[in-house]
Parts: sequence; structure tokens; C-alpha cells
Amino acid sequence: SSQGAQPGCLSSFPSLGLGDSLQGLSEYHYEYTACDSLGSRWRVAVPHTPGLCTGLPDPIKGTECSFSCKAGEFLDMKDQSCKSCAEGRYSLGTGVRFDEWDELPHGFANVATTLEAAMPFWAMSTWVPLGDYIASNTDECTATLMYAVNLKQSGMVSFEYIYPDSSIVFEFFVQNDQCQPTVEESRWMKTTEKGWEFHSVELSHGNNVLYWRTTAFSVWSKTPKPVLVRNIGITGVAYTSECFPCKPGTYASKPGSTFCKLCPPNSYSGKGATSCQQCESNTYSEQGSGTCKPRPPCTDKDYFYTHTACDTNGETQLMFKWAEPKICSEDLPDAVNLPPSGVKTKCPPCNPGFFKTNSSTCEPCPYGAYSNGSGCISCPAGTEPALGLEYKWWNTLPANMETTVLSGINFEYKGMAGWEVASDYIYTAAGASDNDFMILTLIIPGFSPPQSVMEDAENKEVARITFVFETVCTVSCELYFMVGVNSKTNTPVETWTGSKGKQSYTYIVEKNATMSFTWAFQRTPYHEGRKYTNDIAKLYSINVTNVMDGVASYCRRCALESSGSSCTSCPPGNYIDRTSGACHPCAPNTYLKAHQPYGHQACIPCGPGTVSNKIHSLCYNDCHFLLAKDGRTLEYDFSTLANSTSFTSGPSFTTKGLKYFHHFNISLCGNHGRKMASCTDNVTDIRVPDGEVEFSKSVTSYACQSIVVPSDVMGYKTVVSSQPVSLADRFVGVTTETTLDHITSPPDYFPTENVGVPEVIFFYRSNDVTQSCNSGRATAIRMRCNPLKTGSGTLSMPRKCPDGTCDGCTFHFLWETAEACPLCSAYDYRAIVSACVGGIQRTTYVWREPKLCTGGSLLPEQTVSICKTMDFWLKVGISAGTCAAVLLTVMTCYFWKKNQKLEYKYSKLVMNATTKDSELPAPDSCAIMEGEDAEDDLIFTSKKSLFGKIKSFTTKRTSDGFDSVPLKTSSGNTDMDL
Repeated sequence: SSQGAQPGCLSSFPSLGLGDSLQGLSEYHYEYTACDSLGSRWRVAVPHTPGLCTGLPDPIKGTECSFSCKAGEFLDMKDQSCKSCAEGRYSLGTGVRFDEWDELPHGFANVATTLEAAMPFWAMSTWVPLGDYIASNTDECTATLMYAVNLKQSGMVSFEYIYPDSSIVFEFFVQNDQCQPTVEESRWMKTTEKGWEFHSVELSHGNNVLYWRTTAFSVWSKTPKPVLVRNIGITGVAYTSECFPCKPGTYASKPGSTFCKLCPPNSYSGKGATSCQQCESNTYSEQGSGTCKPRPPCTDKDYFYTHTACDTNGETQLMFKWAEPKICSEDLPDAVNLPPSGVKTKCPPCNPGFFKTNSSTCEPCPYGAYSNGSGCISCPAGTEPALGLEYKWWNTLPANMETTVLSGINFEYKGMAGWEVASDYIYTAAGASDNDFMILTLIIPGFSPPQSVMEDAENKEVARITFVFETVCTVSCELYFMVGVNSKTNTPVETWTGSKGKQSYTYIVEKNATMSFTWAFQRTPYHEGRKYTNDIAKLYSINVTNVMDGVASYCRRCALESSGSSCTSCPPGNYIDRTSGACHPCAPNTYLKAHQPYGHQACIPCGPGTVSNKIHSLCYNDCHFLLAKDGRTLEYDFSTLANSTSFTSGPSFTTKGLKYFHHFNISLCGNHGRKMASCTDNVTDIRVPDGEVEFSKSVTSYACQSIVVPSDVMGYKTVVSSQPVSLADRFVGVTTETTLDHITSPPDYFPTENVGVPEVIFFYRSNDVTQSCNSGRATAIRMRCNPLKTGSGTLSMPRKCPDGTCDGCTFHFLWETAEACPLCSAYDYRAIVSACVGGIQRTTYVWREPKLCTGGSLLPEQTVSICKTMDFWLKVGISAGTCAAVLLTVMTCYFWKKNQKLEYKYSKLVMNATTKDSELPAPDSCAIMEGEDAEDDLIFTSKKSLFGKIKSFTTKRTSDGFDSVPLKTSSGNTDMDL
């Protein structure tokens, strides 16, 4: 064994039985010398004891180097001729076969490596011999099984393999002595569907190194199923000098055999056997056994119950049967006997859509009729049958279902039933061993969804399957639900471990094709006989909608043609009135439940910030959003982010140190409802040459995730992407609120100091329902305005949740970019007016700081206006001041002069009054004295001048508004006011 050897070119190649057998019991054996340039060689005798050189035959000329024997023959070195293998032995003629894997055969190298790190515990992650086959590792280490061979002529390598899990990369390739790989196109193995697959590759003359290499990528999923390899055969060696004995459990009854046959059950054989021996009655054996085992006493775990088909009286019988193969004995102490069968009970009704015939069998109702399991009833006028399949009564296995058992030992299918009917449920029977897989498969030829669904390219739901199940387990049993498309490999969709109470599960079918739905139940992965046969899985009901050529359990209202007689399809986006059968269009911004388009309630309002497409099949966001805030309307435009944007989280490491990343693709708003983000699984298609795209699995949505291992880590040509998951299949809405439709985007996940611009949040939901996410996954993308990050900006995840999710169901992202800022408007800039220079004044517009907008309105151009300078207004001011000063001076002089005259008149009147106190009173007089100016005393005139008005306002007035002048009466005693 070459344990610990490193992969790569090997400088020496072991020979394959090239004359190394003993020739009888002599003291020497024959070997050939190396071939010369002419292709010839010599036969020489080689002593068994080193140093013995006497009594040896002389060398003679050997056969040509290209000489070989046929399959079933060997080269007798004594006379250099081909002879048939004896009974109990076989040969490949020019090759060898490795079919015993109790230990690693001589010449094989088994290593575990990684390009990232060399750790001691990786040595445990190698291929493991398990008797009839060798199993690969199931972790992220790279395990390589190697074999080197020197072929004298062109030959072939062949082997059988089981490759059930695509999360493991399995490759087989051949390198020559220059370390150059050959047959590159067949390097990457394809997953197997049922049982062992045969694979062969041609080998060239000369040195060849064979590589079987596996690497698992199971970061999210449970431990994958290993790759199994057996019966490795190599042809092309020049000769084989002996035949190989049949291994225990096999035999060769005729001379010249090319292979050995397996012993049937309850028989055995030793090594090199020519026939198989029958086991004693108190012992048993499985197929291909080398020994017999004692039969254990029968227990209640060795039998199961089932029901017969209904007879003509409508009755069924309860039957008890021994589990096959029967390995227990009823004759031993404490053994139980098979319970009596034949108890009759009334047959259960037929399944919905079927009716019972006179012979008590169930037949499907014709098209246009429905049934609850009793009799067929024609659909009323204005209705049509809702085609599907519903199984809830289990008297016989339906015609489109089949059951079998996959051995957990040699992974071959057995001709026995894995599931048995039991009236109101179907359950797992007892297998040969508790690690057998009990298989139940339902085949659906195709689907007939509503016309509106077929016309909508973005509507993924074609149909759905719902089943009710239960598992009762005492150990870690597993129930697998798998889906196959067009007879291709079944893909595990969901797995339940341990006991699970009665519950339902729904899977949405997204492709109209022939589908297979498979349930596989394994009690335990360990081979321990029948210890846990009471651990069972039950299926109570299976319901599939929109089945092509299905049956109906009810009739639904349909849209009527204009004549009102026959059914037709409503135009897309129209619902059916339950009363009249008329088609009515859905209201704007609503989407229609296409699979149940009845009544206006079928038109569901779109979420905030979204609108419906033309056919009302979905709601989408057109990359625009309006928000009223503080008396203004903020407008957002995310058009530049519509296409797919990808980013990768920080590195993560598995328990064994493999570095991987969570890779996300996000298409924020898509293209009018068309999703643009795509994630792929290329584990089994890394072989795709440059320029070709052919992925085994891909997911297209608004947001998706995959596990990525860089190419430099694993040494492949390209990045390894696996386990794609959709995170966002449909829009929920776009809003600034933190919660929408029970999806919450906590602000503390992404703290911010900028509170000037509201953050817009996009909410989505996915269609994938898992055990932990009953409502499917959800996604919240928070858009944050950051003017410094132009273009697509940066995407990040919460620090609390480095994988983007804290609960495994809701994913949170922060997208910082300038494109998340609202469009610029007049509110976002201000004007700066310059000084008047040379009679010209300039107005410049600048953004308000900090600038929290993008695109939208542009800054207005600088404006120029004519203005008056300061010198001009200074001159005007001086001139006006001078004029005012002159006017004030003139008025002051005038009033001064006027006041002097009044004082003079007053004093004169006073003097006249004092000199005439003794005189008689004289009549009042207003006469003008000599020498006085009459115009100076006229106060009121019909037309006043400017100076007159000023003068009148400066004159003292009485309370009644008249001028008052103190005068003395003619008597000289009395003063009067005039």
C-alpha cells in the first residue's frame, strides 16, 4: 500500500503480475526481461532464494512484447503458451480486476490533500474500503485514490460507481508519464439515478496513472452521501501469468471463466469455489455470502400487515406477511408466530375523482364529471372539473405509483415492496436491514395549468403537490422527499430527521414536464439487521393540482363564451364572477391569484411603492419612488441598480479549515417584473470549457445566494459555486417604514449618523418553504444615500449577522450608494448674489451642504444683471441733501422774519392799550393801520401758496380750528380773541 503518497507524477510503475507467480513448488520462477528496441525479450529463471545460482534453466527467447492471452486464459511461463483458467478461477487475459475491498489492494495510493492548508486530521478524510466497494470521503477535504500501471498495449480501465449527491465533486481522470491528463471530456462524472453505473475509459500504451478524486461542498446541507466505487478492471498489460481465484461468495463452474458469479441467497462459497453450498435449515445467508449465519428467533419486527384488494362484496382482508427475505426461525424458543390473516373489513371508498365499479374496483370519472369517491356527477352548466390527483384512501397502490427497496449494503434495488397500503395511510414495510431505503415514487406525466399561468413567463407556479405525513422513530431515522424532472436524477428537496408529528408539506412545481416525486425512508445508516422495523413513516394523503389527464373532486366556476353555453378562458388579468361567470378586469395596481381567479377578492392589492403589470400577474417596482416629506416631494430613481449586482461576504471556514464565501446576486427592481439576478450550481459542471455555459442548476430571482469556493483553493479552472438559494421571488413593497407584511428591517442593524434623507427599504419574499421557514424566506434591502459612493456603491450585511441573516429566514442588506439619494430639486441649491461691479451684478447657484441628492434638476446657469454703482447714488444723495439744506435755510429765514412782524404788531397793540385806558370804549375795529401791509395780515385766502400753507400750519389755532389773535376792545379794558 502506498499510504501517504502525494498526488502527482509517479516515477516508477508497479508491474501487474508479470511473471511473479510461483511455478509449482520449485525453487525458482520465470520472468521476462525488459523489452529491447526491437520489441523482443528473454525468459529467465529467478531463484526464490537470493544467491542461488546453480541448477537454473538457461535463458531462452521469450514471446513478443505485444503478445497477450484472451480473457479466461493465462500465460504458462514454462512453455510460453496460453492456457484456460481452471474452474473456480478467472482472468481478464490482458488485465486485472479489483473486487475485494476489505483493505486497500497493493499498488493503490490513498491520500487527502488541500491546497489551502495541510492539517494532520485531513489524513482521516480518505477513501475507505468497505468489503465489496470503496467509499469516498464526505467532507471538504480532497480525497484521491490513485493507481499507476504500465501498459504494453492500448487497453481500458472500467469500474462501477454510485454517485448520488451532487454536492460532492467526483472526477476520474488519467495522466501519462508527462503528467498530462487524457480524455478530459469524460473527467467529470455524472450523478447516478438508480443503482450502480458502469464507466470505462481507454488507456494508451505506456505509463498511466489513474485518479479517483472527490471533494464535498456541503456547507449548508447535511453530510452528503459518499461516492462508491467497485469492480475496477484494467486491461492492456502484456500478459497475466496466473488466474485469479474467485473470492468468497462467488464461484466459477466452468474452465476459462472471465468472471465469477454470485452465490444465491441461503448459500455460500469459499475462495476459489466451483459451486455454492446450501446453508443448513437453521442458518441463512444473503446473496454473495462467504458464510452462513444462524437464524434468530422470529419477533414482531419480522412481519408486517397489508390489505388485499376489494372483492366483489366490497370487502378487504387484513393480511400479515413475513418480511422478505425471511431470516428468522419460528421453531426456536421465544419465537413468535405469524398472526392469523383474513379478517374482513369494509373497503374504504374510492379516492376523489374515482368511482366504484361492479367488481368493486375504482376507475377514474370521465372528463366533465367529478366524484367524492362514490359516484360520478356531471359538472353543472357554467362549471368545469378541477383536474388533479388526490390520494387519501389506500386500499391498493395507485397505478402511477411504484415501490421498491434500495439495499443500504450494496446499493442495489431489490424486487420487493418498500411501502404497504393500510386503508387510510400507506406506510414503510420491514426491509432486509434497517439501513435499507424504502422507496415510493409517484409519476406525473405533465400538467395543465390555467391559460393565464402559461402566458405569464414570470409566474413560476405551474402546480403544487401537498402531502400529509408522519414519522415514528426511536433512532435518527430520515425521510427524504425528492423531485425528478423528465426522468433525470432525483434532487433532494427536503429531509426530516427523527420523529415528526402529523404535518403537511407543500412543494411548488415550476416546470411543466414529466415529474417524479419520491419518498425514501431509512431507519438507520448502520447495518444492524432488523432492530428498528417499528420505526415507520406514514403518508396519509397526497394531493397534486393541475394534473394533465387527471380527475376532479369538484367543479369550479368557469368563464362562459358569448353564447353562454361552454367554458372558455378569461383574458389575462380578469377574474371570474362566481354568479354570472362573466370576466371582469382587476382594478389597477392589483394582481390576480391565477390558480383561483374567482370574485373580486382574487385581485390582491399591490404593496406600497409597487404597480401591477399589464396582465395583473405580479407587482413590481419600476425603479422609482416618491415620498412626501416636510411639505416637499422626494423623488428617487434606482434605474442604474436594476441589473444584477453581486457581492461576496467575508471568508468563512469549515471545521476542517476550508475557506468559502457567501456569494449574493441582487437585482433591486428587475426589468418591469422580470428578475435579473441568477445563482448557479456548477459543482458537476466545472468541466465546461471556456465559452460554454451549461449549468446543472440555476436560480433566478430578485436576490439569491450561493456558496462559493475560490478556484485557487481547490485548484479547479473556475470558481466552484454550489447550493443556490432564492431569497426574493416576489415584491412585497417599497417604503420608508421599517416593517411591512410582518417583515422587519431593524434600524439598529445598520446604525447611521445621517438623518437628513429617509432610507428607502425594498421588501421581498421567496416561494421556498422549509422546515425552519414556514412562510418562506424574506429579504429587506435598505437603501442609504451616500454621495461619496458613486456607481453601484457598496453592499454590506449586519455585523450581528455576518451571513446576512440572524434567524435563517429573513436576510438583511444595506446598500450605500449615491444612487440611493433623492433626485435634486430647487430645494437643494441656493443663490449667491455678487456685488455690483462696473454696473454689472452676477447671481451664482450652489448646492446646499451636505449635498444629499443626485441627478434630477441641474444647477441653474449663472445670471448677469445691470445695476447702479455706489458713486452714482452718492452723487444723488449729496445733491438731494444740498437742496434740502437750502430749502430749510430759506424757510427758517422766512419764518424768522414773519415772527418778527407778529411781535411788532403785538407790542404795538399792547402799547396802544395802556395809553388809552381812560378813554371811552371805541367800537371794535379791524382796520389796517397806516403803514401796515394788508397782505401780511391775510391768513385765509381762497388759494394758498406753498408758503401760505406752511404759514397757516405754523399759526396758533384755537380748539375749534380758527386762528386766535389777542386784540383789545375799543374801551381798552377787555381783551378778545379773534
